This record gives sequence, structure tokens and C-alpha cells, in this order.
Amino acid sequence: MKDFAALFTRIDETTKTTVKTTALAEYFQTAAPEDRLWTIALFTGRRPKRTITATRLREWAAEVAGLPDWLFEESYSIVGDLAETIALVLPPALRTSNQSLTYWIDYIKTLSTLEDDQRKTGILQAWDSLPTTQRFLFTKLLTGGFRIGVSAKLITRALAQSTGQPEPELTHKLMGNWTPDTATWDSLIEADDPTADLSRPYPFYLAYQMESTDDLGEPSDWNAERKWDGIRGQLILRGGEHHLWSRGEDLMTDRFPELAQLRDYLPDGTVIDGEILAFSDEKPLSFNALQKRIGRKTVPKKLLTEAPVIIMAYDLLEHDGKDIRDQPLAARRKMLTSLVAKAPETAPIRLSASVPFATWNDLAKARENSREIGAEGLMLKRLNSPYLSGRKKGDWWKWKIDPLTIDAVMIYAQAGHGRRANLFTDYTFAVRDGEGLVPFTKAYSGLTDEEFRKITAWVRKNTLQRFGPVRQVPPQHVFEIAFEGIQASPRHKSGVALRFPRMSRWRQDKPVEEANTIEDLREMLATYG
Repeated sequence: MKDFAALFTRIDETTKTTVKTTALAEYFQTAAPEDRLWTIALFTGRRPKRTITATRLREWAAEVAGLPDWLFEESYSIVGDLAETIALVLPPALRTSNQSLTYWIDYIKTLSTLEDDQRKTGILQAWDSLPTTQRFLFTKLLTGGFRIGVSAKLITRALAQSTGQPEPELTHKLMGNWTPDTATWDSLIEADDPTADLSRPYPFYLAYQMESTDDLGEPSDWNAERKWDGIRGQLILRGGEHHLWSRGEDLMTDRFPELAQLRDYLPDGTVIDGEILAFSDEKPLSFNALQKRIGRKTVPKKLLTEAPVIIMAYDLLEHDGKDIRDQPLAARRKMLTSLVAKAPETAPIRLSASVPFATWNDLAKARENSREIGAEGLMLKRLNSPYLSGRKKGDWWKWKIDPLTIDAVMIYAQAGHGRRANLFTDYTFAVRDGEGLVPFTKAYSGLTDEEFRKITAWVRKNTLQRFGPVRQVPPQHVFEIAFEGIQASPRHKSGVALRFPRMSRWRQDKPVEEANTIEDLREMLATYG
């Protein structure tokens, strides 16, 4: 744990990618194999499950520190992170420990099998044997909320430095549903066969946001498709089975059982990149329809009927068991078109159609009607481009339509977390309803640090009431809220819910009396919902 804490400190103290990469590479060369594996798992989101509730940890930490609950809560609201608060308020450890990262993770797993009083004893003993940084990391692991600013790309780069293997090969090895309980360092990293796990997907190729087509050259070099609002996924057919992975490496196979029939229509050794869409009458349904199925392990028949899904096929990554990602897009689409054409019309798969255009002006006009057909904009892909890993600039672009906007009034503010723990960055917004205000959304991104600091100073001077960490403020400031979609929601007082709301600007030029109304929201719902 000492070495892992030292690694964490080196990474946490810098924003330089090269320094983080070097620290990781050196750690991978010296740490025990099981600790290396757990480090990769933790940094790529494969965290142990929560062992104890945050409420219990707060109670026990306040008790050990000799603090009244209110003082602990005040400290927590300032620090902004529970594990860090606990690490700071606890008295210095009276014992020492030289156990490994793997030892403490196994220790945490054992705690989950104990009764509450035994669990408390075990946690207090651990706190009393770990210095501050190790105590912080131990508590993070307890809560199942371990996150750190290390990307998967940075991990693979460090692994490439320490093992001498190519980055793309390592990226592929780290995909899939492995855990340190089901894999070893040798089987995952050192093994020569990266496709030993038949369910393993390929790394996704991601596009950059584009503002104009000015620098793209000849239109004939490009393929354009609609950008649909669904879940990006990879459909894998290998060994007589099928698997469906999201871009976030979430295995979704059981959530969309209708895709199982594609095993009857597509050959074994096929991997398709596409979008999972709720789809009926040959057109996509709203994301709201698909959202009802997200997170479900089993889907009732009623929902299967109300929100049937398809995969809108964008690309072909594996054909007849062969990785074809290095072939040009034009060749991959030709093979994909042939495969999809062989499936019957009733099969839950469609080819993502190319949008015809001769000039960039033609394409701009096609983009303008995106929202009316339920699309988010266009995807542009160079016809000679291979399928790469991660976000690469140059060959794949997304040209999204402008977001919907509405002017709203801030009525509540809450402090952020991490580096923004001392700033009020999370706001609740309302629209006008006669002489009153109706809350309808929250947002926490889109402003500059300087704007957040100005608003924080104002909130501290103008707080009307406190509700735990939330502060009510006078309705004086108007913000333009941008969002991608709107839908009816009986769970909200306003009757609507927004998709991806964020603050696009602080309207210091606009008085509250000119903010939008609940009628404006309802009109937008009728038009775009």
C-alpha cells in the first residue's frame, strides 16, 4: 500500500501527462504482479463493491476523532470529499503496517462478510495502522468510489513503456469484463493471444466535434451519416454466442435480448460498431423510450413491445474472424452493407445510411433538419480512414446541431467536489410561472473558473436559507441553459426533464423579468419532446 500511495501522490501532484506516465511505468516495473493488476483495475473503473455506507463511516470517524456530528459535517462540506475528510480528522495512527495493496483489498472484501460491530472494529483497526494518504485510499476503496485523473490511454502508454508491447495491442487486452479475480497479470498482459476472451470488444474510435467544413477538402473524400441519439455499442458474434458492449465497457447483452436473433442472420466472427436505438415504424424513437430500458437486467414483455431496439450499424471491425480495422472505411462499409442486406427486414439491424451530398452547402442543408428526424447532427468520416483507437483528430468528425436553449433563474447553489469543493458550482434553476418560479433543472458545468468564483462570493453574501449543503439564494441571476433534448417527466414539478443541461452563459445583461416561462418550456416540449 505504501508504494501505491506513493504512486497516487506523484500522479495527484501533477497535471503533466509525461510525469504521470513515467510514474506509472516505473510502478509497473517494480510492483508485485497482483498489485500491478489491481492498480490497472482501479484506474480503469473496476473497483471493489461498496463495503459500508457513507453514513456509517461518517459516524465512526466523528466518534474516533471526538468531533460532534455538526462539526464533522461542516468539515466535510469544506473539504468536499468524505475519504479525505476522514483521513484528515482522524488522530495519527498509533500502529504501522507494511501490507500490500492487494492485502488491503482482500481485507475489505472480508469486511463485507462481517456483522456491523465486527466491521466497525476492522475498519477502525485499519485506520489506526495507516498514515494519512494510505488511510485516504483505504477509505476510498471502502466506499467503492475510487476515481483518479488517469485515462485508459495513459495506462496503456505506461504499460507500453514498461513491457515493450504496442499500445493498440495493450488497449485491446484491457477491454472486456475481466477483473483481478478472473485474470492474472500474465494472462491479461503477458499472454500473446489478445482475443483469448471471445467476448472482448475492440477499443472504440471516437470523433472530434467540428464547427465547420472549411478545412475538410473535397466532399468526395468523405462519407456522411446521421448521428443518432442512442447508446454507442459493439455487437460481437464469436464462438456461437453474442455479446453487446457499450462505449463505457458496460456489458449490455441481457438488457437487449431481441439482438440475440442476429446470431441466426450474421456469420460467426463478426464485430459491428453501431448505435443501439429504440426503433419503431422504420424510425428511431426518442432517447426517453430507450432510457426506460437502461439499467434493467431483465426487460418485461410490455417494455419490449413499447420500446423495441435495433442496432444501427456504422462500421465492421471483424469479418470472418479477421480484424479488418486497418482496411479503409470504404472497404469496411462495402462488407458491412453486404452483411446487413442478407438479414431479413424483421431482423433488429439496419445499415446507417449515407447522406448524399455533392457540396458542403448541400451537407449543411441536410444537417438543418436533424432535430426534426430525431438525429443529433451528422457524422463525417474520411473514406480512406482505418478504424483507430480512442479520439483521433483528422478523419472522424461529429457535426452536431446547435443545442436548445432557455433562460432560467438560479434559486439554489451547492458546493462542488474535489478541486471545486470551495466553490459553489452546482445550481438549481427555475422558470417563471406567473408571479412565482418553478424549478426545472440542475447544472454544474459551462462557466469559467473566474465566473464560478464571482458567483461563489455572491452566494456567500446572499444566502437566504441553508438546507444541509444546499443554499437558497435570491432569484437575481439569469443563465442561459443549453440542452440536447426535452421530455415529459411526472417526477419533476415542472413536468419536464432536460437531456445534458449545462450553463452556456451567465446573462448578466438580462433581468429576472425577462427569463423564460413554464409556458415556453411546455411549448418546447410539444415541439421537440
